[in-house]
Amino acid sequence: MRDLLNFLLKYNHWLLFLLLEAVSLFLLCNTGAYQHSAALSSANLITGTVYNITGGVTSYFHLKEANEDLLDRNLWLERRVSQLERALDSHLGDSAIRLALKHVLPSETGVYRSFKAHVIKNSLNLTDNYITLDKGSAAGIKPDMAVVGAAGVVGIVYRTSPRYSLVLPLLNSKSSISCKIQGSEYFGYLKWEGGDPRYAYLKDLPRHAEFNLGDTVITSGFSSVFPQGLMVGVVDDMADSNDGLSYLLRIKLSTDFGKLGSVRILARSGQEEQKALENQDTKP
Repeated sequence: MRDLLNFLLKYNHWLLFLLLEAVSLFLLCNTGAYQHSAALSSANLITGTVYNITGGVTSYFHLKEANEDLLDRNLWLERRVSQLERALDSHLGDSAIRLALKHVLPSETGVYRSFKAHVIKNSLNLTDNYITLDKGSAAGIKPDMAVVGAAGVVGIVYRTSPRYSLVLPLLNSKSSISCKIQGSEYFGYLKWEGGDPRYAYLKDLPRHAEFNLGDTVITSGFSSVFPQGLMVGVVDDMADSNDGLSYLLRIKLSTDFGKLGSVRILARSGQEEQKALENQDTKP
C-alpha cells in the first residue's frame, strides 16, 4: 500500500495530465454532432485495423489445420473416383460407351492408392538430402512408392521400418525422374546438381523438342513409380548440354522443400510385377 501511495505521489502530475486529457477528449467528442461523428469514424477505423491484423495472425496459425483438411479431402475424393471407375467398369464393361469415356476422360486414379504422412525430418543443404516420414511398412508403405506434396512431386520412398519411411527427394544426387514438357511427348531426366534447393535440371531433352521459358514440366509416366502428369516445376532457363546434342533446362521446382509438411504416398497396383519383369535376365 505504501508503495502505491509513493507511486501516486511521485507521478501525480502525469496522472493529472492523463485525467485532464481523457476529460477533454470526452467533452470534445460529445459537444457536437461533427466531433461525435469524427470520433466514431476514427474508432471504427482503429477497430477494423486491429481486427484485420488479429484475423490475419489467427488465419496464419490455422494454415496447418487447413492444409490437413485439404489433404484429407483430396484423399477422400481420390478414393471416390477410384470406386466410381470400378463401378463404371463393372456395369459397362468394354461397351462402346465405356471406350468413349476412356478416350475422353483418361485416368490412372484407379491404379493408385494414397496414404497420408507427415514430414518429421528434412534437410536442404546436403549433397544427398533425405526426408523422414511418420508412416512405415505397418501402414502399407513400401520402397519405390511415389511421394507427392500439395504443389507437386517430392521424391520416392527409399527405405522403410515398421513406423517410419526414408524418402529420396528430388534434392538428392541419386534422384533421377523421367519428366516432359506439358503438351509435348519429348522427355528427359530431372537431376539436382546441389546448391539452390529451388532448382533442378532437366537433361537429355532432344534438340528438336519445342518449348518456351515458363512452360510447365510434369512427370512423363515412363516409370513404375509416378503416374503421368504430376507437377514438377516450370522452365526457368535453358542451355546446351556438354555434347551439344540435347538441351539442358533449369527447372524451378514447384515444391518448396523448406516448407514441406504433409505429403501423399502413392502405391501403384502392379508395380512389383512390372519391376520383376523389367529386372529379369534378358539373356536367351
